[in-house]
Amino acid sequence: DMAVSSSIGSNIFDITVGLPVPWMLYITTQKDVDSVLIKTDGMEISIIILLAMLVTIVIMIHFSGWKMTKSLGGGMFVLYFVYLAQAVIRALPFDACG
Repeated sequence: DMAVSSSIGSNIFDITVGLPVPWMLYITTQKDVDSVLIKTDGMEISIIILLAMLVTIVIMIHFSGWKMTKSLGGGMFVLYFVYLAQAVIRALPFDACG
């Protein structure tokens, strides 16, 4: 239970502090910079994949009796590596038609 809570809390911290603080520091330390340009290619598919993974993890937790078990941990590792693999594959520069 504590491991799942810790990972969720860590992700919330990363999103609310880890992402905006470097951007704010960059904007305040650079001259003639009003904003930071963020490329959002593929953002929609990333959000859909993350939401699907969230639903999958909640279902996995439900079927494990809301307790952290070895099989639940293994399933989370598998989902994490599947997410990493698809993110790397989608980021690779290749031409599918050529």
